[in-house]
Amino acid sequence: MEAGRMFWFFAALRVASVFLVTTFFAPDEYWQSLEVAHRLAFGYGHLTWEWTAGIRSYLYPVFIAGLYKLLALLSLDSVELLTILPRVLQALLSAYADYRFYVWSNKSKWSVFLLATSWCWFYVASRTLANTLETAVTMIALSFFPWASESTTFLLPVALSFFLRPTSVIPWVPLCVYHIKKSSHPTWELLLKRYLLVGLLVGVVNIAVDSYFHGAFVVTAYEFLHHNVLQGVGSFYGEHPWYWYVSTGLPIVLGVGIVPFVLACYDTVRNRQVYPQRMVLLSSILFTVALYSVLSHKEFRFLLPVLPMCLFVSSDYLSRWSRKASSKLIWFVALFIVAVNALMAGYTGLVHQRGTLDVTSYLGSTTGEYRDEYRNEAKILFLMPCHSTPFYSHVHQNVTMRFLRCEPNLQGQENYVDEADQFYGNPMGWIRRNLPVHPRSALPTHVVAFDVLEPQIKDFLSIYHEKASFFHTDYPTERVGQYVKVYERFDPNAAPTTTTTTAAPSSATEHVEADDQQYNPDDEEAV
Repeated sequence: MEAGRMFWFFAALRVASVFLVTTFFAPDEYWQSLEVAHRLAFGYGHLTWEWTAGIRSYLYPVFIAGLYKLLALLSLDSVELLTILPRVLQALLSAYADYRFYVWSNKSKWSVFLLATSWCWFYVASRTLANTLETAVTMIALSFFPWASESTTFLLPVALSFFLRPTSVIPWVPLCVYHIKKSSHPTWELLLKRYLLVGLLVGVVNIAVDSYFHGAFVVTAYEFLHHNVLQGVGSFYGEHPWYWYVSTGLPIVLGVGIVPFVLACYDTVRNRQVYPQRMVLLSSILFTVALYSVLSHKEFRFLLPVLPMCLFVSSDYLSRWSRKASSKLIWFVALFIVAVNALMAGYTGLVHQRGTLDVTSYLGSTTGEYRDEYRNEAKILFLMPCHSTPFYSHVHQNVTMRFLRCEPNLQGQENYVDEADQFYGNPMGWIRRNLPVHPRSALPTHVVAFDVLEPQIKDFLSIYHEKASFFHTDYPTERVGQYVKVYERFDPNAAPTTTTTTAAPSSATEHVEADDQQYNPDDEEAV
């Protein structure tokens, strides 16, 4: 009965995060799941280079596409349901993983507390990220890990997570070595009759599904490792120093929980004979962080699979610490953890980087019935760093949309510069080269851009008026502004009559009037 209540507690918490986390985190949340599913279900949607290169598995998008098909059959395929229901399903899966974590940690109150108050897990647990799915599957596998038995049930979710995202196997290397060493079965028998058999069964299903949807025989796990590890394509999207995960990555992911985790690490190493399970988990965490540190491209989300291990080690330490601590000190620590994590979860979930989601909701609700003076449908141009927003999955209108591309140099071209960098190197030059001169009706009907770009393309925007403005972040950069703006094309010979919609938590954004020096597509100098 208590276990059942615990699952529903986590289910309520994770489903609540669907509606309380309304910000942008990583492009893969949309472009590697929802966008692919939208293309499978409705026939239109953009496939990034990862899908044409065959490095992504269709296992996750296929389930979302099935949900989309069902909604379409019931005539319920609204933008709201297409964006919310996949997150609800992921939230329920994460809730089951939370419940399994609770079982694994011997139903410890501290384990429930740390998991429920983790700002990072609240922030990502309902997102349609492969990393979120990978973490949930990892938590389930950990709950079945045979610390005191010969069971190999854990191998099934481990194999599944490997084929979903091959790097997910890294934390399992020390754990599997430990499992093999302590098993009473001969190593060869364990490897052939358990590890290899489970891997082959899951692999055959995965290869069959991927080959069918990719249209040719493909082993996505191999292609993933070949491109991202052997060819180092990941470094194209940014590089960090080797110590970044230790100095920044892990502290941010754990938040205030980094303090009990560090204390737990010290206590575990000092009493390694007393806490063998914690020691094995720490070796897995250390192995994962060390291996990831060698790779040049680093992201916070890559550490998600070790988050449950960190929380388990911390909760076990706090459970033992609280037996000796005073009740006042325990309450102080608990309230401090809740307060700090609530602030982090609230700010990142409700405020930071929300404009790029708000703008796609606006476009989905306004462009479906749009017709310009030439009776043309909407044509939307995103002049932003590539993949800054979701795409067709959040607009759900088969209108023309274009964004600045940023494929890596897969062909080995000399002096290669992707389209996004070309644009930011000379915004007006790119516009003159890539947008049509005649007729004016061929120009985009809507332009979406960050406010920091406005001064650089003001001549082009002279035939557009600001239609809407959405707050995005308190920390603008050179390319990412504080506001996301939508500009709609108008006849420069006629006075604009539309008003500006502004969504911001603080001050409103002023309407942008057309410049005296207008962008004229009939003028050779302008184009």
